[in-house]
Amino acid sequence: MQDPRVGLYMKRGLKAVSTCEAVLFSLISPASAQQKGALPDGPSSLREVFQDWSVACSVRENAKTCSLSQDQVQQNGQRLLAVELQRRADGSATATLLLPFGILLDAGITPQIDDQPPLSQQRFRTCLPTGCIAVFSIDPPTLAKMRRGSVLKLNVTTDAETQLTFPVSLGGLTSALDRMAALNAR
Repeated sequence: MQDPRVGLYMKRGLKAVSTCEAVLFSLISPASAQQKGALPDGPSSLREVFQDWSVACSVRENAKTCSLSQDQVQQNGQRLLAVELQRRADGSATATLLLPFGILLDAGITPQIDDQPPLSQQRFRTCLPTGCIAVFSIDPPTLAKMRRGSVLKLNVTTDAETQLTFPVSLGGLTSALDRMAALNAR
């Protein structure tokens, strides 16, 4: 049973979180989106959906940039959380999470794939008007586990000192990662 105060904390932060897509995709400027580029069939940007994940690519400063993202919204349409993954050349990935206010920042985030042992605790980097951001690396073995998993659990402690889990579906992650790799190879 969820502590009713958690809903209050979430509601306070959700209005700001509703603009988090602008934060996660702020690196894609309108000017760079108009450049002729290295995407298939010549578009300057594309967005494709693979179950619960979206692949977004754009041309920026004559270089192609691709990322995967998943946004979660409440029934009223307000965004609850956003996740973005960017692959690195070494096979690892960088994860950027935007979570709502009302979370104890010192406690950080403890990711967990399905019912496997929790991964190492991750720290919040900063808070913005849209929510609190955590950025961390995902090594290739952990990324492989995510490909085989069904849910990534983001375990946090609320300001009311209760445990809260944000489930992130891994449905479509493998197809999205494969598509992003194919787009980056072109």
